[in-house]
This record gives sequence, structure tokens and C-alpha cells, in this order.
Amino acid sequence: MGESPASQSPSPPIVANSPQGPALSPSPRTGQRPTLDLSRLENTVQPAVFLLTVFDSSGKVLRTETAFFISGDGRLITTARAIEGGINAVAKMTDGRIYNVSGVLSVSTTLDLAVLQADVKYVPFLPVNRNPNLEIDKRLGLVGSGLAGTDGAPRDVTISSQQSDRLGIAGPISSSSVGAPIVSENGEVVGVVTSAGEKASGRPSTAVDSLLDRVSSDAKPQWPESVQATVTPTPTPRPTPKPRIIYAPAPPFPTGVSRPGTSGSGRFRLTFDAKGNATNVRVVQSTGNPYFDSSAIQTLRQWKSSPSEGWGITVPVTFQSR
Repeated sequence: MGESPASQSPSPPIVANSPQGPALSPSPRTGQRPTLDLSRLENTVQPAVFLLTVFDSSGKVLRTETAFFISGDGRLITTARAIEGGINAVAKMTDGRIYNVSGVLSVSTTLDLAVLQADVKYVPFLPVNRNPNLEIDKRLGLVGSGLAGTDGAPRDVTISSQQSDRLGIAGPISSSSVGAPIVSENGEVVGVVTSAGEKASGRPSTAVDSLLDRVSSDAKPQWPESVQATVTPTPTPRPTPKPRIIYAPAPPFPTGVSRPGTSGSGRFRLTFDAKGNATNVRVVQSTGNPYFDSSAIQTLRQWKSSPSEGWGITVPVTFQSR
């Protein structure tokens, strides 16, 4: 594999921009168009192009789009729509390597472009031509990720229209090419695909340059606060303490019922309110003696429980004379 702008480099090179733009092949004769060496672009450009997978706050994949490195220390370009709603992303290289993307350095929804930073030191990258010589019907190269199969294979495209911040691209262009670089025959980035279809379009490298100018030298990559979500852990519910009786005086033996051997047993249902007061006492099983039942009910109404609204308990009561 020959040396190229996308070959491994310990640090991003400083590319001197020529006022004449990228070097061009000699003009063809009338009726002919210059041809691109697509195999050369595959070897020199494609190693710097990859698939960017973006995740939401729950860890689910939002979308996967093409992106490419523009510096050896992991700075990359993709579309603004690719990262919309995302809080994390990874770069998936053709050789199987995966790099975490630590955040956004600059983004423009108007241009639909974003500059991000990957957590990597040495990667193949593409130089950006800041003064491209683009003419209508000029033949250029479109290079996608090798992971996109045939859709990512280098192909030649032509510029169908040009404005200061927009390029019309003769279609059809597949959706997997959105975010891919448009390059000159020398492998320099002269544009980025931002929409696909029969009437595809892109942004010229001058738009990329304007976005890069917004990145300060001490900029820290981060995901925008507008899309960054903090996952708040669900608090562990505290177990509700079991209600218990905290005051339980015994029903007195009623006066007037004093015959030796007189006895009776019954069962009574108590219901407590939120403050622990007995709000209702009813007879479940009578003692067989109305005096016993009345004494039990009056005393049980004084019982207290720990706070627990709606709690109830059935209490056995026995009266026994001596």
C-alpha cells in the first residue's frame, strides 16, 4: 500500500495551502473528461473513512453514519444530524478497530456539519483543501467506509451546481454516503456529502474550514448540554416498617358480673388511622355476654399502633372470674 495523506502518522501534518488550489491533471482534449485512479483513492483515502455509531442516554443506537478523520490525533468530520440526540459515539474502522468519541468540538445545524474528537493518538487522516478549485462538471472522488460494502467503494462524481456554501452533486448518491468526503485526485478533501438521492448535495471544504475556525486551541470535546442526558438512578424504596401495637390496656372485668366461674371469650377487629388511633372496633365473635363485649369494645378503642393508615388487627379477648 503506497504512502498517502491517510497513512499512519505520529502527528497531523501542517499542510501548506496553495492559492492555486489542488494540483490538477493536464486539461483533457475537447469531449474528454479526466479519469480518477479509484484504486489509488481506495488505498490512500479509504483508511481514514469509517462508520460513526451514535447512542442515546439509554445506550440504544440512534443512527450510524459515515465520517472521516482530518487529523492524526483523532479529529473527525460528520454531519450535525448524525449526532442529534446523542450522548456518546464510537468510530468503527474498516480494519476492525473501534475508538470512543469523547465529544463535540464544533457543530453547525445550518451547515449540517460537526467536528468531533475521538480518543485516539495516531490514525490515518485526510488533509482539507481550504481553497479548492471546483468547477461545474468537475470530476471528483466520493469515498465511503469499507464497512459499507459496495456503497462505500470509491466512485467518481461530478459537481452539478455550486454556491458559496453548497455543492450540487450529480446523483444518484446512496444514503450510506452521507457524511463521506468528496476528494480531489490527490486525496484532498474538497467537500462533504450532506444529503443523498437523485439530487444529492454537500458542503464545500470552505464550509468545513469555517467550522474548524470556531474551535479554540484549548477547546475540550463534550456532548452538547441540549442533548446530554443524565441518567438519574431510581432511588431504592425504603421498606415500610410493619405496624405494631404500642399501647394495649387490658379490658377490665365489668362490675356487676361477679359470680364465681363466670367467663367468656370473644374476638374483636380493630382498624387504625394514619396516626395510629383505633377508629373502628367491631365484634367478630361475641363473648356471649353483653357486659364483656361492651367492656372489651370501650377498652380496645384506647389502643394505639405505630403510624400505618388502613391497618387492622383481630384481637382475642377472654374474661375469667376468680
